[in-house]
Amino acid sequence: MDPDFRGDSDHHDGTSDATPGGYTQGRRPGELGFAIILTAASLCLLYSAYGISGFTALSGPGAVPMATTFVMVVAAGIVTLRTWRLPRITTETLSRDILPPMVILFTGFLILFGLLLKPLGFVPTAALFLTLAIKVLAHRGWGYTLAVALGSLIVIWIVFRVVFTVLLPAGILPEAEVIQFFRGLLSGGAS
Repeated sequence: MDPDFRGDSDHHDGTSDATPGGYTQGRRPGELGFAIILTAASLCLLYSAYGISGFTALSGPGAVPMATTFVMVVAAGIVTLRTWRLPRITTETLSRDILPPMVILFTGFLILFGLLLKPLGFVPTAALFLTLAIKVLAHRGWGYTLAVALGSLIVIWIVFRVVFTVLLPAGILPEAEVIQFFRGLLSGGAS
């Protein structure tokens, strides 16, 4: 890392390590693996583009997607080779500097949110997610955690469901009945 670039020799000062010029002569942990994944994904997309119509003619429907994905394969291959040639940075680790446990935990939370959204619905899933996230991040008691999570959920629900009338996955909560109940209360019970 170029110490003159950010004014320090330590990268743990809260500034971004992704700023261009941060590491010009070294390979960070996980960088080669990411480049290989990009190359493999580009190859899969090239194969998929070839499946549109094959390479029958330059005016065929698959010509532009194949040309685009071929450029992706070449570019990703060049990046992978250049990254592979760089010496590895030894002062960083993947688990501490690139992908810390908190990032992995919240990735799991988001995957769980996506999996539970359809069967449980938005409100219970968001309540679970917000409760877990606030408990993990705030390190406070359950009273504070539940108050902030449920207060936030109520505001989110009102903004999206009532103000913008976004249809959220209903799931196990009888949301339509709840809305109708409150509409009945606000209209003075008139039908």
